[in-house]
Amino acid sequence: MGEFIRMTMADGAEVAVYHAAPEGERRGGLVVVQEIFGVNSHIRSVCDGYAADGYEVLSPALFDREHPGFEVGYDSDGIAAGRHLARDTHPFALTLADTQSCIDALAGKGPVFITGYCYGGSVAWFAATRLAGLAAASCYYGSLIPDAADAEPDCPTICHFGRHDKGIPMAGVEKLIGADHPNVEVFVYEAGHGFNCDQRADYDAASATLARARTLQLFMENGG
Repeated sequence: MGEFIRMTMADGAEVAVYHAAPEGERRGGLVVVQEIFGVNSHIRSVCDGYAADGYEVLSPALFDREHPGFEVGYDSDGIAAGRHLARDTHPFALTLADTQSCIDALAGKGPVFITGYCYGGSVAWFAATRLAGLAAASCYYGSLIPDAADAEPDCPTICHFGRHDKGIPMAGVEKLIGADHPNVEVFVYEAGHGFNCDQRADYDAASATLARARTLQLFMENGG
């Protein structure tokens, strides 16, 4: 099981970061980027799962400056609170800066990877296209990805979308597929939004298992 630590970010702020140490031989570093709901029990379980596979994991509490300890449920109130922080309060550029700080903290000990979900899926895509030091990226149902489809990632990247995601129309996913980036592979699952999270109504075990297997394969093919 991991634990929260404090990390000093590029702007000097101390931010809570969930750290999970690898079990067995260390395969690499991994930044896990949260949904809008905070580094909650689901995200922590994701981190612990990848640590069990041999990855040293960091997951920054991105809204820690504005709302220390932020963690909400998946109901309408939680969605509203998370969206307010993500869209109206917390600068996206600061999210990317904190992500880079976590990448840098893991660098020097082996390859560094990134994965993220929903809000974090978009962050993972922008990290792959803008940040330095990543060996590969796995992006889950990030709503900002289709509008940024023209940007080519600097590392091998896979994207996961649910065909029945009401918030991300398939036209946008097809736009990403049509960009035909040589280092990007897009997977579409017969599922809705949030299919990876077993605490959400759209959880789909088969899709989640397959997407995770593809993520691990990506990491292993790129040094992990």
